[in-house]
Amino acid sequence: MSLPPLDTAGLTIFIVILFIGLYANIFGLPGTVLIFLDALVYALITGFSDMGWQLLVSLLVIAIFAEGLEFILGVTGAARFSVSKKVLAISVFGSIVGALILTPWLYGLGILTGIFLGGFTGALLMELVRQLHLKPALRDSNGALLGRAAGTLVKGGMTMVMVVMALMNIYS
Repeated sequence: MSLPPLDTAGLTIFIVILFIGLYANIFGLPGTVLIFLDALVYALITGFSDMGWQLLVSLLVIAIFAEGLEFILGVTGAARFSVSKKVLAISVFGSIVGALILTPWLYGLGILTGIFLGGFTGALLMELVRQLHLKPALRDSNGALLGRAAGTLVKGGMTMVMVVMALMNIYS
């Protein structure tokens, strides 16, 4: 079965956007929302022939749940170890600086590594200034890092489920 060139181009763009959404989650961006919007546009263009409203509602529920769960895990991971709002702000700033510093040397991996190392370093330095003791500062900055990592992993798994659901409906 051969698709016309325009259909092939449209399907290719749809699949590329699905994987951009999957990749965006690594950086804390709302990739699940991008995947949902991609599926919605695809369904509208094809007249809901490959994707029905049931799939779109399922993708929307998963996207909302994944984004909310990532936020909750990040906040509770930090709050469980009594991390202040100031430490969270410095951690976010450290993540941005770390990504900017490591990207030229490690490219895509540098962004990911910089986000985690910069956030950890920012939280650690702020906790050291606040508490003046290394052991509690390490414990608190580890809590922020673990919460963020858990949220990213859970959201990444749910994003994979969304991609598989969308592709299975097209190719089945």
